[in-house]
Amino acid sequence: FQSFQNVGKEKNFVFLSKKIEPSSVLETAPLFDGLKKELAWNKFSGPTFTESYCWPPIALGCDVIAISDQGKDPLLYIPPVLTLLQLKSDYQALPNRSGVSLILCPGWKKAQLVFDMLKTYRKGCRHLHLMLIILGQNKEAASQVEIRGCELVVTTPYNLLRLLEYNTGLLCKLCHLVLDEIEVLLSDTAEQVFAILDCYKKATAQAQGNLPHQIVAVGTQWNKHITPLITEFMNDPHIVITAVEEAAIFGNVQQVVQPCMNINRTAELLKILDFTQSNLQKVLVFTDSVTDVEMIDKALKSNSVVSLKKHKESKCNAQCVLERWRKMHSSGTPAVLVLTDDCLQSLGITDATCVIHFSFPSPGVFGQRLQSLSDNFGTGIKDSAGDQEHVKAKSVILLTESSSCHVAGILPYLKHAEAEIPEELYDLTPRVLEYEEDKFSRPLCASLKTFGICRNRTECPDRHQINSAVDMAQSIADEMIDTPERVTILPLYIVHATNYFGRIVKKQKDQFTVLAKEMNDYFKVPGHRISVNNVEKSVFYGLCEGAVCHRVQVVETPAKDEENVCKITIKYIDEGRTSQVNSDQLLHLPAKFQNLPPQAVEIVVCRVKPIDNEVEWNPKVTDHINHKIKGKLHHAKVVHTLGKTVWVDPMVGVTNLAVMKMWINEYNIRSEILSTGLGTDNPQHVGEIQKLCRQIPVLDHAESTKEGTAGLEEAPSPQDTSIQADSAESCNSSMFLDVSFLDDAVQTREAEDSTVHQQKGCHPQIKWFQDNVTLTLKVQILRAADSKCEFSREKVVFSAYSEGKFYVADLELYQSIIAEKSTCVIKDAEAVILLVKEKKGAWCKLLKNKNIHVSLDFEHWEESEDERPFTVG
Repeated sequence: FQSFQNVGKEKNFVFLSKKIEPSSVLETAPLFDGLKKELAWNKFSGPTFTESYCWPPIALGCDVIAISDQGKDPLLYIPPVLTLLQLKSDYQALPNRSGVSLILCPGWKKAQLVFDMLKTYRKGCRHLHLMLIILGQNKEAASQVEIRGCELVVTTPYNLLRLLEYNTGLLCKLCHLVLDEIEVLLSDTAEQVFAILDCYKKATAQAQGNLPHQIVAVGTQWNKHITPLITEFMNDPHIVITAVEEAAIFGNVQQVVQPCMNINRTAELLKILDFTQSNLQKVLVFTDSVTDVEMIDKALKSNSVVSLKKHKESKCNAQCVLERWRKMHSSGTPAVLVLTDDCLQSLGITDATCVIHFSFPSPGVFGQRLQSLSDNFGTGIKDSAGDQEHVKAKSVILLTESSSCHVAGILPYLKHAEAEIPEELYDLTPRVLEYEEDKFSRPLCASLKTFGICRNRTECPDRHQINSAVDMAQSIADEMIDTPERVTILPLYIVHATNYFGRIVKKQKDQFTVLAKEMNDYFKVPGHRISVNNVEKSVFYGLCEGAVCHRVQVVETPAKDEENVCKITIKYIDEGRTSQVNSDQLLHLPAKFQNLPPQAVEIVVCRVKPIDNEVEWNPKVTDHINHKIKGKLHHAKVVHTLGKTVWVDPMVGVTNLAVMKMWINEYNIRSEILSTGLGTDNPQHVGEIQKLCRQIPVLDHAESTKEGTAGLEEAPSPQDTSIQADSAESCNSSMFLDVSFLDDAVQTREAEDSTVHQQKGCHPQIKWFQDNVTLTLKVQILRAADSKCEFSREKVVFSAYSEGKFYVADLELYQSIIAEKSTCVIKDAEAVILLVKEKKGAWCKLLKNKNIHVSLDFEHWEESEDERPFTVG
């Protein structure tokens, strides 16, 4: 059953598996009266079109699947679920006559949003005991959760499974299960969701009495896992889909992408129509111009294809065309109508069996075209034999070389619809996705920087590739990180648990300390505090906050009000934070205080990320770290830099015992995060950052880290001694008390080994063979990038990146070569190095010292009769 509803001037689409009488007015909605008042008090403007179809079946306790563009809004289900919980008569078999509702959300942030909305709207109901459960991986946390008397629980799949290890009774009392953002739950946590559903199914089978059991799933996209959800766990659910593109996927519309040259589109169209003639199809051919309609109509008639046409300049009105369209099919003639998109709504055709996109559709037009197939959408559910139902409707897209402008908008949908995508479509995609001009001025994606990955690139508004003009516009002065193996960091602004802004503090003579004292002394004199009349964007000013003076830069200047004073957005250039102040608070900053470059740097702690594949840190972790580290000195090891961002691993809080001339490690930030149970290991982080930055010639302190690495290798382990004496050059004649750089001594060694390994690189496998004049080395490396090969008389050093890893082979040769005649050629699966021998003749081995990564290539070896045995390395 499908229906269309007119609301105002818009024609809204809805696909229904069973008839529902919509409730489009709040006063008559099937909700508890007190809840209606609370919704009105909060200026609720609904019900929306989708809510009008979702609320009635949910309020009746029916199972419901709702897919809509509004599918992320909890108000699709909160009002009717709260109404159900008011009906004590439905829960006679339970203690206190109160059923339990469980709302599963895809992450802690959505769970918090839902919980806050429930707290708001429960005011219009009898008292309900709500509970938000977000647990870490610490087992004792789950064992201490008490849910007795709780009527509504909000949590995530991972957290619920941790809870169920200690409290299986929750599901026995569960009456209403809501799956929020079902497409995300079933894409990211399908295994966990179905494990929960299995437990729920077993619990309901064993439940005493006649309890209501309801499952509601809402989201923005259809997901293939929804079918087993319906067939195995739901009871004849109401399916409500108000997004036509998703209804097309549910309805098993076949999506076909047909590549062709632009000049051959008409010929390709005739082939497709010839194929559809045998089935008496009802075909709509869509294009975006009147000229194309006339051209196609003429071509069809010249090839004996009976067709209709409609565009805004047509003499025949919509009703006339519609009647002829119906008569053609009823008389046994294939119906073909060529039209422009602006005519579709007036015709109102919904019974087509095939649409052909002669002009490549934009995302907005695509859905309108698919709607003309809606009478032939299937049920979307497999039959008992497990076979997908017969395809009744088809959508054919003609892809030409000029289609690139809309490819990026349609490609994600075609993938989602599991269409067969030709290579030609991917060939057009990079022009749009890789070089999006509108994103190139955007900041570099924060998730990419802090975790090494962005899990939602298609929707993320920020940049995912390096823009040298932006990312390298300002760089950290070399003298600030002269010893990258240990720098002193003062975090001043905490963005979240692993991302901060602050300063790198010099141990000897810190220039900013000197500047800050001079500025404070200067502005203590009242006559020096000169207010600025005309505030300009990007200019540096002074700002006094109590006894402390700051250097600030104007970021944004809105229009002034009547009193000539306005709110100005400023950035504290030595701290990294932004704020708003009145324009009359800004002071003229003498040039001598502007000479020192801005001192704020961005700091990212590596190798740790949120648990459960969350994309943001839980505020509990951020608050803990903020309290722990803000304004306190830390020692850190710099593993990478880009512009004014430094990646550090590890970073430890330290205390200076000046009398004893030593530093004490108080805590390690990564360990602190892991100890909360809300963080986990992220070993690929640094490698992903290096992979991202590979396109820039000079990205990090590669040279200085080589020197720093040598120091690391020679440094004693914390297992060897609890007090480590540093040289006068590196620690200003102090001693460093190495209490715990990471969780324990073993992890310390692992972390340092990991850092050294990342800086040195992996050793590739090498096979070699020779003749009297040359040696040939085949380096096994796939698609080598940024390769270098340096030759000297007794040494060859090869390095390159491959598939996210850095490889290096430093080979000390057994005998001498002619460096200037030696070469290196990069191929797809290997690098071939040709070394020219200084003296002709056979070498008994390649290297002075044995190397397990180097072996003979016996496929190319030509052994003479008098040749003596050779060693492999």
